[in-house]
Amino acid sequence: MLYAMYEMGRAAMTPWRAAVNAGRNAALSPMNPFFETPAARTWAAAAEVFERASRAYNRPDWMIEATEIGGSRVPVSPETIFETPWMELTWFRREAGALKAATGGKAQPKLLLVAPMSGHYATLLRGTVEAFLPDFEVFITEWKNARAVPLSDGRFDLNDYVDHVIDALHVLGPQTHVAAVCQPGPLVLAATAVMADNDDPCTPASMTHMGSPIDARRSPTVPNVLAMQRPLSWFRDNLVHTTPPPYPGALRRVYPGFLQLMSFMNMNWDRHVDAHWSFFEHLVDGDGDSAEKHREFYDEYLAVMDLSEEFYIQTVDEVFQQFTLARGKMMHRGQRVRPQAITKTALMTVEGENDDISGIGQTQAAHDLCENIPEEMRLDHVQDGVGHYGVFNGRRFREEIAPCMKGFMRSHWDEKADLKARPDFAALIR
Repeated sequence: MLYAMYEMGRAAMTPWRAAVNAGRNAALSPMNPFFETPAARTWAAAAEVFERASRAYNRPDWMIEATEIGGSRVPVSPETIFETPWMELTWFRREAGALKAATGGKAQPKLLLVAPMSGHYATLLRGTVEAFLPDFEVFITEWKNARAVPLSDGRFDLNDYVDHVIDALHVLGPQTHVAAVCQPGPLVLAATAVMADNDDPCTPASMTHMGSPIDARRSPTVPNVLAMQRPLSWFRDNLVHTTPPPYPGALRRVYPGFLQLMSFMNMNWDRHVDAHWSFFEHLVDGDGDSAEKHREFYDEYLAVMDLSEEFYIQTVDEVFQQFTLARGKMMHRGQRVRPQAITKTALMTVEGENDDISGIGQTQAAHDLCENIPEEMRLDHVQDGVGHYGVFNGRRFREEIAPCMKGFMRSHWDEKADLKARPDFAALIR
């Protein structure tokens, strides 16, 4: 009933939001004799803060129109080249003529970014995509909102996630580099291990794990401790609810996005309160640039998606309670996941010094598990001065982490083998 009650409450706020918006527009109208007075700006600022706090946020757009290569502007358009009921594989297509002119026709490696399925949409990685677009052919997994997937399309669990990663690598072909951002780290490692064990020619050339809970027993953070302190039944009984109509996924059991958002915000509640108070002050003072930065961040941060019950519960169980991958107990479709089978895929790990989600050592654990990868094919990077978000976004990421990742991937890329088997991605556009 919680989900239905939440939706009823949100619907009940609609007339209030309409009234507040009307008042805000009136306060800011040039026809208002008090237009641009401190009183009008204060009322309008309060109205916008209220409206944004009570709004439902939809999936953001990518808003990536172009990239710059060698000083030249190259138009970019996100295109779907592979789709299932649960995922779209998006290619950031750079206009062919402009790309050839900017690069001199020189080939660039392929990079698959595996986005987390942990509440936010893949667009949270907009900065990550932008950092790699000048030098790589970039693809990303865009996971679907569980409340938008009809029951007739079946379940989605950890095995399905691993299968989707493998399918994406098959679409992109041999010599693809894969980077797992946060949550998907254990599953991308599992997919790579299964492919290596099966001598799959599309096993990635390199894999990079960024702030990932490969072994959540190391340097446990607040979320890790919570997961270990509660029995699995507590998560199922308290955090899983039934999707109400009129969503396409009505009656599907999910971990709702609004509950995830509450968890995210409670971890740094004071910071969010301060940010909204500063937003109010910027609006009153007429500081449009600062106010717009706040809008851009929270338009993304407050847009959340539901997770299927089976995926969420299995993640808590296997990744944060049983540590099946780290303990050598993980299974995929009846096959044991053996990281030691990986011998030809280079491995890079990236951690943030101040990460309060995946503590130092959790990602580095991948090096211990993948014991048969040669030493010259490994790299561990700990970025000083950044938290979890800074591992894949922000100035330090653009200036220090991304260049390191690019160099590592290029040094473990067989260009001839890649181009020999590279698909015609334009022909795959849907």
